[in-house]
Amino acid sequence: MRRRPVLAVFAALLLAVTACGGSDDEPEPAASGQLDKVNVGVIAIVDVAPIYLGQAKGIFRNAGIDLTLTTAQGGAAIVPAVLSGQFQFGFSNSISLLIAQTQKVPIKVVSNGNNSTGEDGKDFGALYVKADSPIKSPKDLAGKTVAANTLKNIVETTVKASVKKDGGDATAVKFTELAFPDQVPALEAGRVDAIFVVEPFQQTAIAAGAKRIASPYVDAAPDLTVAMYFTSQKLLAEDADLVQRFTAAIKESLAYADGHPDEVRDVLGTYTKIPPETRDALILPSWPAEINRASVQTLADLAVADGLVKEQPDLTALLP
Repeated sequence: MRRRPVLAVFAALLLAVTACGGSDDEPEPAASGQLDKVNVGVIAIVDVAPIYLGQAKGIFRNAGIDLTLTTAQGGAAIVPAVLSGQFQFGFSNSISLLIAQTQKVPIKVVSNGNNSTGEDGKDFGALYVKADSPIKSPKDLAGKTVAANTLKNIVETTVKASVKKDGGDATAVKFTELAFPDQVPALEAGRVDAIFVVEPFQQTAIAAGAKRIASPYVDAAPDLTVAMYFTSQKLLAEDADLVQRFTAAIKESLAYADGHPDEVRDVLGTYTKIPPETRDALILPSWPAEINRASVQTLADLAVADGLVKEQPDLTALLP
């Protein structure tokens, strides 16, 4: 079943959160010497490897945090869970968070999540066509259909950026929603003209002989901040110390992951089913500790230009 458009989802979330009101099961502050229990909503993808590595290395425990990582299907499930207090923090792509901000969803970004490598042809996500496709570059996608894992989100935004950069008509590109595992079979069967996949599905596309025609994350902005960690405004107001400690711990985890790619590949085996030989071949994201604010502003501008949002997102309200 196709998911509802992102704007409608966030509007529904706002109504649901408002209707729910407060909760009587909010955790009491941890007693002196005890660890604060923190549940973080994540997605079982390569992008979140640093938080798993930080957990394994004891970085969060050293910050006084007993960390639980709970996987969800995506931001549409993570955002309301953070707002309700089921998760204290969550992980989501930048476009979803920008859309949420324009819908006045009471969230606050606390840390960077992951970035593009910034290298065309050597990024962890790319746009692919069949080896014998007449499509040679992004401008040839006008009138063609591209598979995206989620509609009206970061894939559409960045693919359109590639088309514009190549001198093509981005408004003429059609998108269809397909889960990442289904995209290579759809491309091979001719049901779509192009696919945008991230690791490890990029390795599947390469193994199938698909041809890369662009690195949309790279085209959109230098060193693009693809995703970020966030919390609720409520938790920020009630326990700023916990938010500060979590932020410091995730930043330390990001820096550690960025400097230890072999350990990243190892930790992927603890929460994904990516086989060792594929893990060795992966192009890993970049994990800088700090948010590339300029790149988030570029995404905000693109979201406005593409009609994903009706007004310019307030980055001061959303970002740290």
